[in-house]
Amino acid sequence: MKNFRINLIIRILLISFTILLLVYLLNNTRLTATISIIFVITILQIYSLIKYVDYTNRELTKFFLSIKHSDFSQTFSDKKMGKSFRELADAFNEVINSFKKTRSEKEENYKYLLTVMQHVGVGLISYNSEGNVEFMNNSAKKLLRINNLTNIKQLDKISDGLSRKILDSQITGRTDIRIIDENDIHQIVAYSTMFRMREQTYTLLALQNIQSELEDKEMEAWQKLIRVLTHEIMNSITPISSLAGTINDILNNSHLPDKSTIEDIRNAVLTIGKRSDGLLHFVENYRNLAKIQKPKFELFPVKNLFLRIQNLLSESFEKANISLSMSVEPESLELTADQEMIEQSIINILVNAKQALINTPDAQVLVICFPDQIGRTTIRIIDNGPGISEEVQEKIFIPFFSTKKDGSGIGLSLARQIVRANNGTIRVNSVVNEGTAFTIKF
Repeated sequence: MKNFRINLIIRILLISFTILLLVYLLNNTRLTATISIIFVITILQIYSLIKYVDYTNRELTKFFLSIKHSDFSQTFSDKKMGKSFRELADAFNEVINSFKKTRSEKEENYKYLLTVMQHVGVGLISYNSEGNVEFMNNSAKKLLRINNLTNIKQLDKISDGLSRKILDSQITGRTDIRIIDENDIHQIVAYSTMFRMREQTYTLLALQNIQSELEDKEMEAWQKLIRVLTHEIMNSITPISSLAGTINDILNNSHLPDKSTIEDIRNAVLTIGKRSDGLLHFVENYRNLAKIQKPKFELFPVKNLFLRIQNLLSESFEKANISLSMSVEPESLELTADQEMIEQSIINILVNAKQALINTPDAQVLVICFPDQIGRTTIRIIDNGPGISEEVQEKIFIPFFSTKKDGSGIGLSLARQIVRANNGTIRVNSVVNEGTAFTIKF
């Protein structure tokens, strides 16, 4: 029978008939063998009915087990149950086909992602909390000069202590790796990102060879430095050489120099002395810029740092009629850096701001500290001064560049070096006649 209901009714009628027959035989006959046979037949019919009715549960169990074990080869049919169960079987098959399609798309996307990751120019290594490597692309193999890597500790074979630097980068987010082989030097920057998958912590390590970029930047920096040094030295040496020649001519042409000649010689010597002092001052500034000490990192409240700076500068700002206000939000915000170096960096920026605000009415400088959208500690120094043109903004961090006649041009350059040494970045944003904002992020 193909119809479940008809099949069920017939089974119930048969069971009812056998039960009535069994009762009749028990009450009216003594046919023990027949009674036993009818009893067994009744039990078998009841068992068959229960098994028949449980067909739906068995199909559901099979369906859920196929999903649990990702076995999408199962199919469901209504042949035994009739048309009344066709919708259930169709629904089962539709869900199974949908899962099969989803898994197929997932596998295709995974293969596509693997292909992309294998061919990107950035080296990628993924490893778990125990250091076992789950994935390593071709670029990483080329950068590290290895064909296989099963555990991150094996990197010590390439360079002693390399695995420790990699693991430490999980805290700082970045580390620099220097690999020296027989033929070349490779300067690699590594960025680490931690994530959770399948209830386990993984680290994705991105490696990029920046040796060529460093060499280009180094050459560019040397060229800039040579231009600056040449400019400053020539500005001092040219008048010194000229005046020295003038003095020599005067002494050669005057056996007994008169009073005016002596005065000319004195002025020339004084000028030579001033230019020499200026050259010495320039060299001293360059030496200060070149000897940045290594930071002594410590965790400290930003509020304490701001109090120290305000105590140092509040009097000089008041004399210049400039309002200086500083705030931290939240007040408990802390920073890991060299406190004295960061203090010096902020003071350099504030001194520049004070000089720029001398002729500004209602001059104000606001220093605020807050965490940005991704939790980085941010210090912003804002003034309402004359602002800085876009052309000058591109140059203000260049050593010895200054728009002031008596400026050394190292204050902001020194501030940037300090911030970078403390794993931070500094940016300037300014609008002419509206004001300037320096933003430092750690």
